[in-house]
Amino acid sequence: MITVHLKYEIDPDKLADFEEYGRRWVKLVDRFGGNHHGYFLPSEGDSDIAYALFSFGSLAEYEQYRTASFTDPECMAAFELARTTGCIRRYERRFLKPLDTGK
Repeated sequence: MITVHLKYEIDPDKLADFEEYGRRWVKLVDRFGGNHHGYFLPSEGDSDIAYALFSFGSLAEYEQYRTASFTDPECMAAFELARTTGCIRRYERRFLKPLDTGK
């Protein structure tokens, strides 16, 4: 399994736009066979940092999703929402794997 950790720097004045962006991607990742663990929005502390976590069974499955997302109409609409609203200033992507506990 591979888990993608996204850290977003968002425009706090466009939080509603970012929330809509997140709602779309939760459904899209799940539709493409992943397991979205949610978006985590600013509360206390930094007002411009948000996170998202989602998993796929393997890096290859993630790559298939990534490739398909560039031509899928719903994914393209989500990308366009972020671009036109400017709700995302920048983001970082990390790939994580769970600890094998030997169980």
